[in-house]
Order: sequence, then C-alpha cells, then structure tokens
Amino acid sequence: MNLSLGCDHGAFALKEHLKDYLTRQGHTVVDCGTHSAERCDYPLFARAAAQKVVSGECDRGIVLCTTGIGVSITANKIKGVRCALCRDLLSARLTRQHNDANMLALAGGFTGEFEAERMVDAFLNTEFEGGRHGRRVDLVMETEAL
Repeated sequence: MNLSLGCDHGAFALKEHLKDYLTRQGHTVVDCGTHSAERCDYPLFARAAAQKVVSGECDRGIVLCTTGIGVSITANKIKGVRCALCRDLLSARLTRQHNDANMLALAGGFTGEFEAERMVDAFLNTEFEGGRHGRRVDLVMETEAL
C-alpha cells in the first residue's frame, strides 16, 4: 500500500517510528514532513499528506501532531478526505468499517509506539462494510457541496 505521512514537531518521533514500521511491512511511505523536531506549522504537513491521498498518489494517509486535533481538522478541509482522530484500537477499526476513513490522525503526545502500531494495523487491514454505512458516507461526502 502507498501511504502518506505528515506530522509536526510534536509527533516527529512517532512519525519516524511509524515510517520505519510501515516500511518494514512492505508499504511504500511518502514522507510529507516535517523532517526534524524543530518547531513548525502542522497545517502544511497535514495538507500535503491529504493531497497525496485525494490525488490518488497514496492509498491512505496518516497525520500526527501532539493531540491529533489540528492535523485532523486540516486534513478534513481537503475535498475527498475522511480523516478520523483515533485514540484506541476499536475506533481505528470502526472508522474503516463504518466511515471508510482514508486518513488516520494520531496524537503523538498521548500515543505510545506499540499502541500506534496496533491502531495503524487496524486502520490498514480493516475493510469498509458498505451497506447502510455506505449510504451514510455518501451523505457525509455530499456535505462538501454545501
């Protein structure tokens, strides 16, 4: 799978860990930055990662900041993105099953490496159920036109 990653300084270490973890699993990772722990502006990197997903260059994306909130808000401003901020394994699984999320946001300041690995695995390996959830996702996406 081709994956985009984007983060700010508050989640740089976790992004680097996940980049290595995903590469070892055979995924292609497009690192949209940041590339150091120096202070930076999260919207730039979340936007870049989201654009890779909607352009089709990447299948899914993962964005990170200290809380995960800022990057999830930013990613969701890009038309076609369904980015979910997840803090546990169940929400990472359900956002794929029920919401067909194409991006995952993680909180680097609150999420350990092992927990992040499990959430990413669930996000990447869970299929969308469709059915009644498909109808709801369509309604969500119609909201972009308002």
